[in-house]
Amino acid sequence: MEALVNFIVEHSSYAPLMVFILILLAGLNIPISIDVIMVLTAFLAATLIPEHTAILFVSILFGTYFSAMICYWVGRKIGIKLLKIRYFSKLLPDERLEKVGKFYEKYGLLTLLVGRFIPFGIRNCIFMTTGMSKANFKKFIVRDALACSIWASVCFFGFYRLGQNYEILLSKVKTLNLFIFLAFGVTVIAFVWYKKYRKKQARLTDKSKLDS
Repeated sequence: MEALVNFIVEHSSYAPLMVFILILLAGLNIPISIDVIMVLTAFLAATLIPEHTAILFVSILFGTYFSAMICYWVGRKIGIKLLKIRYFSKLLPDERLEKVGKFYEKYGLLTLLVGRFIPFGIRNCIFMTTGMSKANFKKFIVRDALACSIWASVCFFGFYRLGQNYEILLSKVKTLNLFIFLAFGVTVIAFVWYKKYRKKQARLTDKSKLDS
């Protein structure tokens, strides 16, 4: 990951194109995390290459939108055949496909909107299932245009804002870690003292019983 960051920074003029291509490849179900790309791109825009913020956002927005279209057509044309391959059968088990398909039929836009915010393969599962069910493509791209715009805007500029304030966040994290360490230390000491106290009380009780 560090090598990828260094490569993007050194070739910052090509960063939007690289981001766009990587996201398109994710639409083919190649194991590339769009969420990691999103966070990395937003942080790079906020810290190292702020002059490319606008074009980086555009590459994220259109990359994820077209990636969904690719995934839809992969599902529609060869989805059933892909499920015979072990990797895809694990990624898209029958139970998940059935649940996602029913949810999309019932809720449409809401499915795409919620699905956009769920990582770990759920997003592509929705797109492929939609294609496999031969759902109306025009309705799909219109609905996903809204869902994708909301998701990309919220995530990109949310992580962009975090990237701008990373020094403050880092200092707060360090302070929080200190409090956690102190709290843990006090808890351990209290627990050890309590155990010793219980043993001492037990010995005193046993001694009093013997004396009586």
